[in-house]
Amino acid sequence: MNYNKSIFYMIISALAFALMNLFVKYLEGFSVYQIVFFRAIGTLAFTIPLILKQKIPFLGSQKKLLLIRAVVGVISLTSFFLSLNHLAVGTAVSLRYTAPIFAAILAVFLLKEKIKPLQWILFLIAFLGVLIIKGFGEQINTLGLVLIFVSAISNGLVFVLIRKIGKQDSPLVIINYFMLTALIFGGLMSISNWKTPSQIEWLILLSLGVFGYVGQLYMTKAFQTGKTSIVAPFKYVEVIFTIAVSTFWFLENYSLMVLLGIAIIIIALISNTLYASKK
Repeated sequence: MNYNKSIFYMIISALAFALMNLFVKYLEGFSVYQIVFFRAIGTLAFTIPLILKQKIPFLGSQKKLLLIRAVVGVISLTSFFLSLNHLAVGTAVSLRYTAPIFAAILAVFLLKEKIKPLQWILFLIAFLGVLIIKGFGEQINTLGLVLIFVSAISNGLVFVLIRKIGKQDSPLVIINYFMLTALIFGGLMSISNWKTPSQIEWLILLSLGVFGYVGQLYMTKAFQTGKTSIVAPFKYVEVIFTIAVSTFWFLENYSLMVLLGIAIIIIALISNTLYASKK
């Protein structure tokens, strides 16, 4: 098996998601709902033609679960974008990566899955990283922290719902439900405070969906062509890239203690991924 290819796919995915996050930060002059709206348009431009071309049933077979996943996904996405108004983008991305912890905990109750004692310890270590960020990060805003954890918890629930949906519905249908819901929600919520973009802003807004789609596509390819234990840790390239670029682009400052907290979260979650994949 060519792991170099799968690792390359995951790095492309991480960079695409990082660029999307940085552009969202750049678009702070727009309402979050307008950003959600354009994020959806860019992705639907890919998913709808592919569904039609492949003659996949547009509404899927598990409509209720698909709709719930879409609504929860919109809550997660909107909360994340809102948090970027209050947190440094690198900090927000790092804290959102606690989603797998919440997914594992929710899976215990919703899917009757089990968590090994060592996994609980690694989860606690990751939360120690969160406490370090909150305790020593001067720029950590309480509202931003609440929003990012709403995003992480709801994103964790998305993971569980996707697992429950399983392979009965195409990933394209799952993404399409999500983006159609985001399109309707974002469009309705942005009517009252719509801002007409400039030419460059039109390009950036529409690129959000493109980056989101590319990130999702190459992440899927990475997991299809390589072992989870080898591929998954490279997801965190997104955090490193985001912090590096945001430091120079937005002149955001990350204290050593905040960087330590971020490192602890990443190491604990990578360790959990490696351990879980070997069970």
